[in-house]
Amino acid sequence: MKKLLIGLMAMLTLPMAIAADFKEGTHYDVIKQTATAKPEVIEFFSYYCPHCFKFEPVAEGIKKSLPEGVAFKKNHVSFIGGQMGEEMVRAFAAAEMLEVEPAISNAIFDSIHNKRQNFTSRDDIRSIFVANGVDGKKFDSAANSFVVNGMVSQMEKNTMNYKIRGVPALVVNGKYQVNTGSVKSIEELNELVNYLVNLKG
Repeated sequence: MKKLLIGLMAMLTLPMAIAADFKEGTHYDVIKQTATAKPEVIEFFSYYCPHCFKFEPVAEGIKKSLPEGVAFKKNHVSFIGGQMGEEMVRAFAAAEMLEVEPAISNAIFDSIHNKRQNFTSRDDIRSIFVANGVDGKKFDSAANSFVVNGMVSQMEKNTMNYKIRGVPALVVNGKYQVNTGSVKSIEELNELVNYLVNLKG
């Protein structure tokens, strides 16, 4: 993780990228034999992960760099945060369902990594939603809904199917996992992700 953090900091301080010859096993790994029907990028992350917190602006840059029609999805993992891990997955899903994800994600990241708040229950998460303009009853309804339960289940399946063991992690087209430590700038990372989006085979 220390190596990853150093790499992320380097990306934030080096604005210029040199065109690279991307290679399997160095810049990316093939994790599935077949790609998804449509091109997509999935970022696996956790609110509890300090590297994910620092990676947020990088992920936003990747999203903006993608060709039109390529989906950028976020997948919260539950293996960080102990008993609150799954609650945070549910919080992310509820935020997406209620269409307040950017604001809620920013608030939760800020609470954990800047304000050092200790989340111990769903009520603590509920307070964040309410503080950001979401009616408490709407949060309760969303958190326990069939839709959110399905989203939580899908994110857990994605984490298992792609064998995600650490975050942040980027999976492209369901087939390639990006080795973020192999690049030297944000621009090179964007170039690598777009290269994989368009990679045939």
